[in-house]
Amino acid sequence: MKKLTLLAGILIFGLVLPAFVGGDFRLPPPEKIVLDNGLTVYYLRNSDLPLVNFRILVLGTGTAYEPAEEEGVADLTAQLLLKGTTEIDAEAVAETLDFMGANLEVRARDEFTEVSGECLTQYFPRLMEITGSCLLKPAFKEEEFIKERAKRIDGIKAAKDDPNEAVRLYFRKAYFGTHPLGHLAGGTETSLKKMGLQELTHFYLAHFRPDQVIAAVVGDVSREDLVSLLKKHFGIWRNPASAKPALSLPPLPKISAKKLVLVDKPDASQAYFILGSPGYPMGDAVTPAADVMNTLFGGRFTSWLSTELRIKRGLTYGAYSSFQPWRSGGLFTSASFTRNEKIGEMLDITFDLLKKAREQGFSAEEIESAHNYILGQFPPSLETNGRKAGAFTELAFYGLGFDYYTKLLQKIQDVSPEAAREAALRLLPQEGYVLLVLGKESEISSLLKKFGTFQKKRISDPDF
Repeated sequence: MKKLTLLAGILIFGLVLPAFVGGDFRLPPPEKIVLDNGLTVYYLRNSDLPLVNFRILVLGTGTAYEPAEEEGVADLTAQLLLKGTTEIDAEAVAETLDFMGANLEVRARDEFTEVSGECLTQYFPRLMEITGSCLLKPAFKEEEFIKERAKRIDGIKAAKDDPNEAVRLYFRKAYFGTHPLGHLAGGTETSLKKMGLQELTHFYLAHFRPDQVIAAVVGDVSREDLVSLLKKHFGIWRNPASAKPALSLPPLPKISAKKLVLVDKPDASQAYFILGSPGYPMGDAVTPAADVMNTLFGGRFTSWLSTELRIKRGLTYGAYSSFQPWRSGGLFTSASFTRNEKIGEMLDITFDLLKKAREQGFSAEEIESAHNYILGQFPPSLETNGRKAGAFTELAFYGLGFDYYTKLLQKIQDVSPEAAREAALRLLPQEGYVLLVLGKESEISSLLKKFGTFQKKRISDPDF
């Protein structure tokens, strides 16, 4: 699951909060460049090292925007962008990147497709040329599609053999149901087997357009050279005659009652759980208090959750809680794993800690500790060009402004015990939640009865 309030959301999407300088944090503001076709680029020159990084977000092309019956098409399309163009085949793309020592990755996230790259300054023109060709002129060859689809089907089978991965996928389906955020990037066996190359080409033509692009370039390149490369390789990208598709998503599920799901994995020696409930949207006013509260509850090694489950009881090697924000809402999750026979005890402790946080809150000493912990994580976090590029695109996408971090960090320092408890009352689940447990049913079913009636799934059944 993606992590920890805004800080967690930032880590997940590739952003990390930066450091204070003399007690006053400043994110260098980038210059905004807009091409005639609407493609928007945020630029910051940094000549400390002969490196250039870029990040490109193509909005409305993430997994939440794919047709429900074509689950997995967004990320499959993204991957095939690197598998050859009308100008250069897949092998040549890979060999050229390897020769330059450059990185170029494409991945569909929930709300957008992300393209990221890095190279030495001397190879930046060539990397821009390859990236432009991949985005504007994908070949979408049948043989590459067949290979990638087969690899994904095998990957789904492998995921079901890995309980740590399987519990995440089953939980997402259990929590979101038919909501677009319930789409799995890797798809399902059912959706992939029905999918043909025409679904990918249709998705690409319907969703990929320059006026839906937010990009950032940070590094050792002059503005003049950058604008010339952008115009040459991306300025020729034309928008279709149709209007830009809407980026809004349906409201997230309102979880007002318990939903309990047990996934039977007969060979499992350990039981895994994820507990989830509604969170908050990116940039919500509760973010600073939620970050402090979650740091203490389950967001660090010495959190309540880790201390009780791992350090004091020896029930697990890891336990955490986190917040995942999106534009339209958010998600709180708490998760861990233990031996099958201990899952009941682990869940009892987790629910007791949730109740304690809601009813008692946190001491002033704990709050100060959380302040110090959070602020102490920032110093190394925006030192690289790639992190800065990620920050610029995320802030632009969510419309938060480039001074957002400064304001956020100041507010984090001011979070009081009362504010942290109010965040716990609002965000930590009491009655409305989804609890998914994955383990050996014959050993854990009786231990779960006290929590309610579980819907049962078998891991051998198709899909999730």
